[in-house]
Amino acid sequence: MKKLLAIFVGFLFLLFFNFNFAFAKEELFAPEEIIVKFSSGASLEQIANLNQKFQTKIKEKLALEGIYTVQVPKGLEEKLAKIYNSLPMVDFAEPDFVAKALLTPNDPYFKNQWGLTMIQSPAAWDLATGSSAIKIAIVDTGIDKDHPDLAGKIVARTNLTTTKSDDDLNGHGTHVAGIAAAVTNNNLGVAGIGFNTSLLSVKVLNDSGSGYYSWIANGIKWATDNGARVINLSLGGGSSSQTLLDALNYAWSKGVVLSCAAGNDGVTTPLYPAYYQNCIAVAATDSNDQKTSWSNYGTWVDVAAPGLNIFSTLPNHKARITSIRNYGNLSGTSMATPFVSGLAGLLFGQDNSLTNAQVRARIEDSADKITGTGSYWLKGRINAYQSVSGIQPVSSPTPTPTSSGEPTLTPTPTPLGVVTNTPTPVPPTPTNTPTPTNTPTPRPPTATPTLSLTLIPTPTPWWCSYFPNLCR
Repeated sequence: MKKLLAIFVGFLFLLFFNFNFAFAKEELFAPEEIIVKFSSGASLEQIANLNQKFQTKIKEKLALEGIYTVQVPKGLEEKLAKIYNSLPMVDFAEPDFVAKALLTPNDPYFKNQWGLTMIQSPAAWDLATGSSAIKIAIVDTGIDKDHPDLAGKIVARTNLTTTKSDDDLNGHGTHVAGIAAAVTNNNLGVAGIGFNTSLLSVKVLNDSGSGYYSWIANGIKWATDNGARVINLSLGGGSSSQTLLDALNYAWSKGVVLSCAAGNDGVTTPLYPAYYQNCIAVAATDSNDQKTSWSNYGTWVDVAAPGLNIFSTLPNHKARITSIRNYGNLSGTSMATPFVSGLAGLLFGQDNSLTNAQVRARIEDSADKITGTGSYWLKGRINAYQSVSGIQPVSSPTPTPTSSGEPTLTPTPTPLGVVTNTPTPVPPTPTNTPTPTNTPTPRPPTATPTLSLTLIPTPTPWWCSYFPNLCR
């Protein structure tokens, strides 16, 4: 009897373990949902008939023209996206991929902002302190509603996720916001590089720090339509997306500068949206002006900025990523990205007649040509003073990494599909650059996510009579 009981208990343990393992599997895209853009000539009746044929239905209209989320049977997201893509009345269809906050937290608490000194922000502030008329949108987990170093800067906020609160219960967005534009020169807390610039809180990642591409696309559109001159995207996923690209192109066409994190996997593999042409892709450096060991790199990356042990604002309430409140250090390309966003805001405040292309050029062309420029990133590590004053930097005597044979990645100008690259070995990095603790896991979905669908209808799927080639 005891032997039978032991076997039964063991069976229950295995069952429980297997269940939890399956439950914990990383989500690559929204379940039971795809994104579809119908052609301009498709009538509502044709769309309805199509959805009826495939037993799908319109779920939500996105902010971008003609793009909808479509509810589909669970497990058939990729299959039906492929089918919809083959139809003449559909411009494109794709799964609603997942993106995550590119955070790599670090526990040590250093009450200094070495990054602002490294990029010569104080000298830049002698020439320009920005303008409250310039809005920087933090498209992220939200911004703490009543943080004393941020509340006065937030001019509008929205929540585009399924969470109930538009407040930042994660902590990532609040930290990013403080780097870009915390209240400065107020004898309190930290300074933000954007100085007098304003903030838009655009919550597109849930309280766990992840969100769907459809949420992010809606956030980019909302921020643009609500007057953002700069959009900060400290997030990313491994899958390319026409939806995301359309949103970025819309923002760029309206004169917005887009600053995007390159990722924290220490590889040359592209991350989206940073890889897209209209984004300034940002890598992370340490206090010795070296690439951090975990920062993504390659010639698809535009600039670098401080990203290790960055001291900034944190929520004044309980947050998911840290037990520290109000102020603290975090690390990641998520932290490097708002240095670029804040600098862009500062430049717009200095001269509001500048175009987004001109602001981008000022940031990139004035960057310091530190070690790694031309290989780890194209332009260099940003320099606020040189951007504001228009000074062209002098090249460093050692503009390339010390390791030999450093591989580079040459991207196509505006990729529309997933770009597959074989990750190359990470070159040696200084030993004084610690590997940050991954809490929560900063990795986005892998660069070419695949999912073996075991949910195959039996008998032969009903759509095979219409699309036999897709059922072989």
